[in-house]
Amino acid sequence: MKLIVQRLIAILLLVIPGLAAAYGFLLMKDALYDYFAKIGSVDVINPEFSWGLFIGGAILFLMGIGFIGGWIFFRDRKHNYLSSRFRPRIPRSDARKTEDGRTE
Repeated sequence: MKLIVQRLIAILLLVIPGLAAAYGFLLMKDALYDYFAKIGSVDVINPEFSWGLFIGGAILFLMGIGFIGGWIFFRDRKHNYLSSRFRPRIPRSDARKTEDGRTE
């Protein structure tokens, strides 16, 4: 039973940021669509872009995508699936030592 609860929590930790990213994308899409719809309207002379809706959607989208991307990155690092440029560097131990014990 404990394993089922842990897996449910793990799935929720990925689904909630995914839903936030999808909702942020929809907010940005709606802001752009409303602006272009106002441009095509004959009644509106100077259409205004809803920057608050667009920026709020962009923040939600970037936070959701960033969380999921970071989770995948650290999971792949744990399983050693990353390419060599993303792996942590191991210091070399074969450096020469000087007379006073410092490395060159």
